[in-house]
Amino acid sequence: MYITLKGGIDLEKTERSGQCFRWIREKEGTYLIPAFGNLARVREDGDGVEVEFLSKRADEDAWIRYFDADLDYSKIRRMPDKNDEFLMNAVKAGKGIRIIRQDPFETLISFIISQRKSIPAIKTSVQRICESTGRKIPGTDVYAFPTPEELFALDEDALSKCGLGYRAAYIHAAAGSFAFGDMDADVLNGMSDEQLIESLMSLHGVGLKVANCTALFAFHRLDLFPVDVWIQRALDTYYDGSFPLEKYHPYNGVMQQYIFAARYELK
Repeated sequence: MYITLKGGIDLEKTERSGQCFRWIREKEGTYLIPAFGNLARVREDGDGVEVEFLSKRADEDAWIRYFDADLDYSKIRRMPDKNDEFLMNAVKAGKGIRIIRQDPFETLISFIISQRKSIPAIKTSVQRICESTGRKIPGTDVYAFPTPEELFALDEDALSKCGLGYRAAYIHAAAGSFAFGDMDADVLNGMSDEQLIESLMSLHGVGLKVANCTALFAFHRLDLFPVDVWIQRALDTYYDGSFPLEKYHPYNGVMQQYIFAARYELK
């Protein structure tokens, strides 16, 4: 399957941009990506990606949405104020990053884990969670992400072995909310940005940053601008503490990724 991506993609920059924690790099320009109960080998190719399904054939429309194929990122990259040297350079550093539309439950759990953890540590904990249920994607050796029911069924000892620390209680509670229907991804998807953030923050241990990241990377709310300590340092240095959100509506979340790229030198 070939997916044309307007504005292109750089898989490595996207993987390193702090939004995806389960991609497996095979070689330059090629990743194994588990999603939708499927494992795919994804390779950069021209203006898009070649997707090779390694287990069951997945819903092709889901993969098109996953890579945000309908949005032309080259137009977004032309938005920065020409007098904003920092943002102009950030866009260059982040060229090729796309917002990946991921599974809501997996994204929420991953970003609960992310609190006060480095990206390598987040990946390790997410991998341990996947291994904890022992369920592999059919026909592969890659573990599937647990369902809410599977994750809720894990006891405190099993969760502690995943390196979750104090986050274990938050994750168990979130899994229960999804398992028992208090939270429903389809219902959340129909909410406004404000309602979505409020609903996610009603979960124990979910603050504004985790809610914004979940909304941006799972629900495609591209105008949300998550702020962590590193982004805040960039804002303090170049914008007197506050990003000019009104200039970059409705793509502030994409600009946030470019700023992340500049700060982490994803060049």
